[in-house]
Amino acid sequence: MRHFPIFALVADRRVVLAGGGETAIAKLRLLLKTEARIDVFAPAPAPEISAWAAGGRLTLRLRRISPGDVGGALFLYAAHGDAAEDARAARIGRAEGALVNIVDNLGDSDFITPAIVDRDPVVVAIGTEGAAPVLARGIKAHLEERLAPSLGRLARVGKTLRGAAEAVAPGRARRALWRDFYFRDGPAARGDAEIRERFEVAKSRALGAPRDGRVDFVGAGPGDPELMTLRARELVVRADVILHDASVTPEILELARREAILRPVAAE
Repeated sequence: MRHFPIFALVADRRVVLAGGGETAIAKLRLLLKTEARIDVFAPAPAPEISAWAAGGRLTLRLRRISPGDVGGALFLYAAHGDAAEDARAARIGRAEGALVNIVDNLGDSDFITPAIVDRDPVVVAIGTEGAAPVLARGIKAHLEERLAPSLGRLARVGKTLRGAAEAVAPGRARRALWRDFYFRDGPAARGDAEIRERFEVAKSRALGAPRDGRVDFVGAGPGDPELMTLRARELVVRADVILHDASVTPEILELARREAILRPVAAE
């Protein structure tokens, strides 16, 4: 992994973009979804950029970027679509402490912007380190179909209910509460009030009689996770304790939750 995936806090942080054409517009459409303070440097910006500035969505400077313009910024995007101008902007940005992304130039960039599925606050980032952008877009399209538009609202309301969830014992019971809420009771709710009602249903279930434990046997086959059935993968992901012999490959064990207990056992 050459690029380590992180989610950077950009709320009320300054992000600078140099450029005013189609390349800049494409990047700004993404940046305008964030809470960053966006400064754009472009002597002849496209009408769309000027309209965003007139609406107060970004600050527009009608000139080329110059030394002293990037100080304090978290990121600089060089988006001229011109190699010489982008290189010039990148030098200024790096000299003033910003991480630099030169659009469509992976080799000279400090970071890359992944394909994003936005269900704010649920955000899925997909990256291929520049190796296969078409593949990333295909995965994005697949996830867009699978993740309901209402998922973000469900997550936002769920965040406000974390205190109420403390009535349920931590560990397996509380995980069952949240699993039921997010995947069983909550998704069909219409509106915040109904989401909260469905949370109470899931909580009542979790506070009821203790659920019996269970043991599932999962065949690892030749050790390739891609050859496991969807049900087998789900069981590994949900397990609290996994007992495995030496033949189980690390790739399969990587599917386990971070909190799961992994115990090697000797094969008989």
